[in-house]
Amino acid sequence: MCPYCVMAKEYFKDEGFEFEALDVSSDPKAMEELRSKTNALSVPVIDIDGEMIIGFDRKRIDKLLEIKG
Repeated sequence: MCPYCVMAKEYFKDEGFEFEALDVSSDPKAMEELRSKTNALSVPVIDIDGEMIIGFDRKRIDKLLEIKG
């Protein structure tokens, strides 16, 4: 239901990237993993090769994935 999570998933699909989506609202194990990695409760949290992005920060995502446009 998170609009930024939806935007992130659509973005990765549109760009052709494979990703794993975890729903922290219904998966306690995923919530614990989120807390242990970021100490944050905000979503989405995007992990790109160990680099954690909290929120849908397209510029930072593009930089990490080296997408131009």
